[in-house]
Amino acid sequence: MTSTIELPLWLFVLILLFAVVTAASHLLFPSVRWFFRRRMERVVARLNERLERPIEPFKLAQRHDMIERLIYQPDVTRAVAEHAAEEGIPEAVAFETAKRYAGEIVPSFSATMYFGVAIKIARFLSRAFYRVRLTHVDEAALDAIPQESTVVYVINHKSNMDYVLVTYLAARRGALSYAVGEWARVWPLSRLIRAMGAYFIRRKSRNDLYRKVLAGYVRLATEAGVAQAMFPEGRLSLDGAPQDPKLGLIKYITDAYQPDGRDVVFVPVAINYDRVLEDRILLEAAASGGKGFRARISVIVGFFFKQLLFRLRGKVHRFGNATVRFGRPVSLTEFARGRQGDLAKPLGVQLMKQINGVVPILPVPLMSAIFEAAQGPQSREDVRAAFAARLAALPEGRAQFMRDAPEEAIESALKTLVGRRVLVESDGAFSVNRAQTVILRYYANSIRHLLE
Repeated sequence: MTSTIELPLWLFVLILLFAVVTAASHLLFPSVRWFFRRRMERVVARLNERLERPIEPFKLAQRHDMIERLIYQPDVTRAVAEHAAEEGIPEAVAFETAKRYAGEIVPSFSATMYFGVAIKIARFLSRAFYRVRLTHVDEAALDAIPQESTVVYVINHKSNMDYVLVTYLAARRGALSYAVGEWARVWPLSRLIRAMGAYFIRRKSRNDLYRKVLAGYVRLATEAGVAQAMFPEGRLSLDGAPQDPKLGLIKYITDAYQPDGRDVVFVPVAINYDRVLEDRILLEAAASGGKGFRARISVIVGFFFKQLLFRLRGKVHRFGNATVRFGRPVSLTEFARGRQGDLAKPLGVQLMKQINGVVPILPVPLMSAIFEAAQGPQSREDVRAAFAARLAALPEGRAQFMRDAPEEAIESALKTLVGRRVLVESDGAFSVNRAQTVILRYYANSIRHLLE
């Protein structure tokens, strides 16, 4: 027992390292986790005092626990058994597949990351790029949504800036959980987005097991009252015009709805821009039949750093207006009353109709519609007359900021379109650059349904 044993130095170091890790995992790590958990709980308590809709306990649960809870849902376990039978594989293998899907979907929400980092970044980027405007169709109706209801914001999809803009403008109402596509599963972007409470979805997946796992997560989040945000159009509009809704996520919510359970309130949200950052990329994709986008993460990061450099040098380079307009809420309980059969399709149609009905009318889209219909060059007087006529034809209360300062709106739109070489100014008159008519049509498409 007292004899001496000689060990190589590398083996001694390895044994010592294992001992330190074991001691830390049993003694130190639990204490560290408890310390940070307590700190997070205090942060959340302070945040909930100023938020209209407090952060739900479901979002604060440990990610591992959420994954376990999800894969043991009855619908998911049945889907695992069916998948194993269909594929001729052991249930244990199918179970591990479901667990991997759950690991892809379940977020890892951090209140500090969301409110301490993401909101500040969203505010900075929104204000750096645009003159941000927020309007309501009925703010009192939004404020009257019961606290016990689950709120789901349904948004038209114009740009990847949509996530940034809505996160910033909805900050006082609560923390939103987004459904994001495969584009966001790029390191290190994926870790940031997951920490903000977003969940990843495979939009084109036809795998029944995957869809059951996804449906299970949406059901759990909805039942727990998690405020969500989704884009029912499914992808960015390639031509600027409204799109038909994809019913996947809406159907998961309506299928799990119980009349005697928690109500789900859908809030239509319409976004429009004087300039969509990726408009030319989208139009190229449209020209190629919608197959692929010429955009790499390096290009996007480079663009943002370029704009940041402009700001640091004091050269403010904004892209006009970006406006978010909240429509009237739609209660699922009220919508379902007296209806039979599937609710997803009529609800999706109704929500998109309401979104399209409140799309903000901005200077560049309105000016694009004017020049698209123009016959030949237009003098400034012609432009002013056409602009005034278009505004007068709109319902009362629409585009109010342009009614209040029409000259400013006209000059802003002309400057943007001339600067982008969509319009050409010559001898005091403006004409369309025929090589850029597709851009003109793109912006006119965003409000064409309102003008007609």
